[in-house]
Amino acid sequence: MEDYPFVKTNELLLRENGSWLHFTGAQQVVVAQELDEVLPALREIERLVKAKGWYAAGFLSYEAASVFDPAFQTRASIAQHSARATEFPYLWFGLYPKPRLIDLPKPERSKATLNWQPTIDRETYNSAIKKIKDHIAAGRTYQVNYTLRLQTDFVGSPWDFFLHLVQNQNSQAAYVDTGRYVVCSVSPELFFELDGDMILCRPMKGTTRRGRTTQEDNERSEWLKNSAKNRAENVMIVDMIRNDLGRIAKIGSVRVAQLFETERYPTLWQMTSTVTAETDSSLTEILTALFPSASITGAPKVSTMKIIAELENTPRKVYTGSIGYISPHRKAKFNVAIRTALLDREKQQAEYGVGGGIVWDSTSTDEYAEALLKARVLVEEPPTFSLLETMLWTPPDGFFLHEKHVARILDSVNYFGIPLTKEKLEEYLEQISSSFHTPQRVRVLLDLAGKLTCEAKPFAPKAISKVLKVCLAKHPVDSDDVFLFHKTTHRAVYEAARAGFDSFDDVLLYNQSGELTEFTIGNLVAEIDGQLLTPPIACGVLPGTFRAHLMESGQVAERTIRLEQLKDCTKLFRINSIRKWQRVELHKKLL
Repeated sequence: MEDYPFVKTNELLLRENGSWLHFTGAQQVVVAQELDEVLPALREIERLVKAKGWYAAGFLSYEAASVFDPAFQTRASIAQHSARATEFPYLWFGLYPKPRLIDLPKPERSKATLNWQPTIDRETYNSAIKKIKDHIAAGRTYQVNYTLRLQTDFVGSPWDFFLHLVQNQNSQAAYVDTGRYVVCSVSPELFFELDGDMILCRPMKGTTRRGRTTQEDNERSEWLKNSAKNRAENVMIVDMIRNDLGRIAKIGSVRVAQLFETERYPTLWQMTSTVTAETDSSLTEILTALFPSASITGAPKVSTMKIIAELENTPRKVYTGSIGYISPHRKAKFNVAIRTALLDREKQQAEYGVGGGIVWDSTSTDEYAEALLKARVLVEEPPTFSLLETMLWTPPDGFFLHEKHVARILDSVNYFGIPLTKEKLEEYLEQISSSFHTPQRVRVLLDLAGKLTCEAKPFAPKAISKVLKVCLAKHPVDSDDVFLFHKTTHRAVYEAARAGFDSFDDVLLYNQSGELTEFTIGNLVAEIDGQLLTPPIACGVLPGTFRAHLMESGQVAERTIRLEQLKDCTKLFRINSIRKWQRVELHKKLL
């Protein structure tokens, strides 16, 4: 595979089975600037793919929907007899030779700071939700996928923007450079995949945020899977997909292969279902039956699209349309273009759509929060980090708390989706320790690709009896910060806390609720009324292995300790699996 620094005009990148398809060397570009050009363009694309053996790759805008069914209203179809609704094309496809597999380079420049702002105010949003509920009460719709646009000035590199964006999520991602416009999609949703006579749809409906720990994460997944509201929304869309597929499927071939599955992404969980069928229809016939995806309209499709056209103040363009490719071997794959930014080089602007399914029991507060959650991909820069485990090895016992260290690594491996098995980890630990003969302080690092490395240094416990001089942090930590709960090389929160306190051995942290949490390199144990207590993990505490050992043996109990309770603490300790117990003296002037 090759690394490419950029994608040029009239070229595309599409995510495919963990790699990237680079469509380059366009033989022809087919564009539909008017609605009545869309169907002829699609038929011509299919003809060229079949006759020339070319691949076609590109996109359909949401506003192209009305050409497949005149009953489908969009802002474009409403404006068709007056002003042109948008300069953006309804269809854009390039015709290419066979694409090449490439690897993406890492971003070289820092992420640009962009001032994303919604195109509507909160009052307008609340009013739209109320109108949707009025339509539901009147029986005109059951669910409306209402969306809004975020916009910003943009004068940077679209390619750099995409490289940063795609680090967060990329399962159905795409990058399309048409010249004036650049489409940067990190969609997680598959619209349909065609392979011979088999067609598969995987609608996505239902969202919740990720948990901070694996246990909390699993609870969020289970909540989503069993949420009556989300299940109702999901099954409604599944029924629509089944009906849409039934228009082009062989009789009796439509079936629901999976229902209410949850898929994990960096910031959220999504509920998906899978529907399959057999069909010998052409791509144009398939799009006529399916486009736009029911997951981004609502139910029923015709009346709901009319409501969307009335309430949304700007056209969606490629957002909630579809991006994909067609091969000469009767294979095709298209996404639902959510999580998609559109960059306009001419106007030096960018826009990004967000939204969600509104049903009778939806609240504007919850729906607005969910929309903003989906936009976090725009502003969050995923840190580059490795998992880190620091262990004490002594002869003849080996690694102290071996099983607990392994369990903690594997817990974070599962949370972050890192490819590593317990067998491989155990084999590695056995391999590196085979050369040890004296006590060692061992740092095991695991990067996100699953590569293990090790740093080992001789360990001498000469300073264990020293009383540590510590101070209280100047500012609280955020207990929602995921990196407080996983031991990694991303230690920004701890480094910030230590800044300016070089003369101290450590800093005592507390959270935004005024609850004590931990030190920067160890857990906290406080003696209050003769009891040894340690703060709960949920306060924003790393699940230390020695902490777990002490709790299991009954030496320490878990209890919330507030800042004002420091005066009641007769003793303070910093604990970790290397130094075990260390007495702490808190600098009083900083209390």
